[in-house]
Amino acid sequence: MHTVELLADTSTEERVRHIWQRLADAGLPSLSAHPHPTNRPHVTLATSPELPWGVRRELCAALTALPLPLSLRGVIRFSGRVKVLAWRVVPDAALAALQRQVWEVLAGYGTGEGNPLHEPGNWVPHISLARARSGAVPWPDELLPAELSQQWDGTFEGARSYDSTARTVQHLT
Repeated sequence: MHTVELLADTSTEERVRHIWQRLADAGLPSLSAHPHPTNRPHVTLATSPELPWGVRRELCAALTALPLPLSLRGVIRFSGRVKVLAWRVVPDAALAALQRQVWEVLAGYGTGEGNPLHEPGNWVPHISLARARSGAVPWPDELLPAELSQQWDGTFEGARSYDSTARTVQHLT
């Protein structure tokens, strides 16, 4: 599977990594423990089974909309087989339009069914902070870093694609 992801400015990335470490220091699940060198804070716009060169060219054209404002506000939790703690991204009109455009580029090339969670209208933009596979929700509010209750504003400055099979990234901007 290939992703299309937005990357934040250096200050925002450092802030997220700080929170990853704060969660780990509190004994909570955290993405700070994910050792792969491609592990970095991002927002996934869409996924596709493949990204042919024509798709990449159109994605790069769409991504010329960057930089875009980034606003993080509040935590969200996703449940299911894998539980996720995330920092909610508040999408403005430009971010929502870019996500829709990326979705439509991928759909237009018939690269396969996209993840319905990324379909415009269903998409919940977020930066993942932690994942857990079993048990009760492991992130009680009282143990979460105080920074997560504060708004953080930054900028989306770049984009990449992550290939989950090869475990490699390709920059799209």
